[in-house]
Amino acid sequence: MTAAAGQGPAPRYRRILLKLSGEEVFSGLGGASVDPGVLHLVAREVKEVREAGVDVAIVVGGGNIVRGVRLAEKTGVARVTADYMGLLATVINALALQDAMEREGLATRVQTAIEMHQVAEPYIRRRAIRHLEKGRVVIFAGGTGSPYFTTDTAAALRAIEIEADAILMAKKGVDGVYDKDPRQSHDAVRFRTLDYMEVLNRGLKVMDATATSLCMDNGMPIVIFDIARPGNLKRAVLGEEIGTLVGGGADDARGDRGR
Repeated sequence: MTAAAGQGPAPRYRRILLKLSGEEVFSGLGGASVDPGVLHLVAREVKEVREAGVDVAIVVGGGNIVRGVRLAEKTGVARVTADYMGLLATVINALALQDAMEREGLATRVQTAIEMHQVAEPYIRRRAIRHLEKGRVVIFAGGTGSPYFTTDTAAALRAIEIEADAILMAKKGVDGVYDKDPRQSHDAVRFRTLDYMEVLNRGLKVMDATATSLCMDNGMPIVIFDIARPGNLKRAVLGEEIGTLVGGGADDARGDRGR
């Protein structure tokens, strides 16, 4: 793995998988499918983490453009076809993010689970790890390459495959996991830590059940945090208590009001 490049506290996580939801993170105001401001915010945050010597891989969603389940329900398009359309949408987001990363001076590679040689590399685990070892950011697009599996599941799978130390689930404007929607309920309680089974039993919206189970079976910690606040990604990587930690030694589900 890449050695720490600068001074300061040592990162808690030396290799991370950053999960960016298309619908929650990429979408802009006024119906814009991709928010340029968000792209550059993410690029700056990743650059700061890379300068600390942390390997960064990213899985992007595509819900800001096409969400397979919703498209199938609303239009009658076959679910398999709709899901493939959603997987192609993740490639659009990945290319947009790659451009923003490279504008920040970050060497970046896009790998897709659905091959399209003109725009990206096919996903090859060993090649992805080699890119990370050379200090490049790797963006994984195309989900798992199969319908019916979410990009959350792709994030869990890729994190395990590349031997990441943690998955960082980026939210925009929400600083963790709550017992109810904090945007609708002022008395919502934020969880500081959660056990995987607590997430599954409570039906909390961290990841889908398949992804959560995969993380639980492989002991993969999940940090849910607000990426809209500059510096939060680095604070999460350093192990500061922001957002909500699932697994990784978390053994309770204590809430924390007013934070």
